[in-house]
Amino acid sequence: MHKSLQSDLLQWPVEAVLSELALTLVLDVGKTRTKLLAIDGNGDLLRSWQRESRCVKTAEGYRALDSADVAAWLSDTLSCMGSLRKSVRCIVPITHGAAFAGIGPSGLALPIPDYEFEGFEDRAAGWSKSVDSFAQTLCPVLPLGLNAATQFDWLERYVPNKMAAVRQWMPYAQYWAWWFSGVASSEVSALGCHTLLWKPREGDWSSLAVRRGWAQRFAPVRHAWETVGLLRPDLAQLFGLPRGVRILCGAHDSNACLARYMRSWPRMTLVSSGTWVVVMASGTSMKALDGTGDFLANVSVRGDPVPTGRFMGGRDIERICAGASPSLADVQVMNSLIERGVHIEEGGQRIVLSDGQCIHVDQAAKHFNDGERATLAALYAAQETTRCVRSLGAVGPLNVDGPLALNEVYLEALSALIGDVHASDDPIEGTARGGYVLARWTDPRPITPRVRFVAARKVTDKLRQ
Repeated sequence: MHKSLQSDLLQWPVEAVLSELALTLVLDVGKTRTKLLAIDGNGDLLRSWQRESRCVKTAEGYRALDSADVAAWLSDTLSCMGSLRKSVRCIVPITHGAAFAGIGPSGLALPIPDYEFEGFEDRAAGWSKSVDSFAQTLCPVLPLGLNAATQFDWLERYVPNKMAAVRQWMPYAQYWAWWFSGVASSEVSALGCHTLLWKPREGDWSSLAVRRGWAQRFAPVRHAWETVGLLRPDLAQLFGLPRGVRILCGAHDSNACLARYMRSWPRMTLVSSGTWVVVMASGTSMKALDGTGDFLANVSVRGDPVPTGRFMGGRDIERICAGASPSLADVQVMNSLIERGVHIEEGGQRIVLSDGQCIHVDQAAKHFNDGERATLAALYAAQETTRCVRSLGAVGPLNVDGPLALNEVYLEALSALIGDVHASDDPIEGTARGGYVLARWTDPRPITPRVRFVAARKVTDKLRQ
């Protein structure tokens, strides 16, 4: 904000200042944490709230996302925003992928499944042969419920009555858009997030989705940046929000982060970090995708297929740190570990010690102090990211977003291994900033991403070898 304008605003009554803020609220429901961020018309974060994301065991016998808990927390938070409430103009829902809500006559027809429910490993005979080919979906058959089609098949076999009660399916982000507005919708970045329900090249439903009758029950597809409706009058009154608050369709979280960069850099590689580390190589050829490994195509908010590699980096870092703060990672400690030959093998299960012996990562606390474990975790994440980038044949500058954009060991190691690395310099994480960008998607001038160049000045040459 310009100093002159800031000075003028200080002379105004508080209510007048707030009325000029034109707040965008971004609801960011991640697998680990759920956040609500209030961002003003200048793109500055005014306030944020967050809590742990939770799961529950359902009466139907499967683990589900605790959407009721999110709704209760969200209601309390919106009601306690104070004078900020009158300045809200727009709400953008962003959520993790592989989550779908089935709506019946009076709301949710069944609890929203958690893709980490182990029961999803109980597959129907010949399941992998019944799905569309990788050439069609650009997605392999994945473990647990990471494929939405696997969830749907399991639900039809084990809770058929509940499944029959579903009138409309919608992705998780669009469930919250529906919760706010009462308008049902679907969106391509969520439909194309390793679901086996979508054909990214054609921008249409897979033959499996059509054959099983699932596609026909999905809500209409809308653009992520579209206003699907206005805040329900009863919620406006309950929360003390203005009537006429726009509710956007919303998007899958990693793709919201990608949307932050797309208008400025159509050919680039994004590392979106959180529970998952997702490497998205926008503008890269699909030739690297052959159906092996955890490589697939995501679908951008524009509907374009994006070659993608992934690993559960946030969980890996937490496991390797074993209680240590990731912020304790240190470049000099990293150099010492590398010089001694200490490293974590690909896959993240075993640590190679300086004498060549191996231990399981769960034993790390017995052999390494807090700083060493945090450093090993950052170094491992950088090496796995490099593997994804090289496997995809990624092009353009590499931009790191999310928590890893603040981890100097990770960034310097990545720069030493790849080069041309940039880190987000935005005080707002990419997923939430992407939501804010979607709210202004049709503005003639794109919002330029704030990034900084990372130079590997302190890293031992042994890492590059």
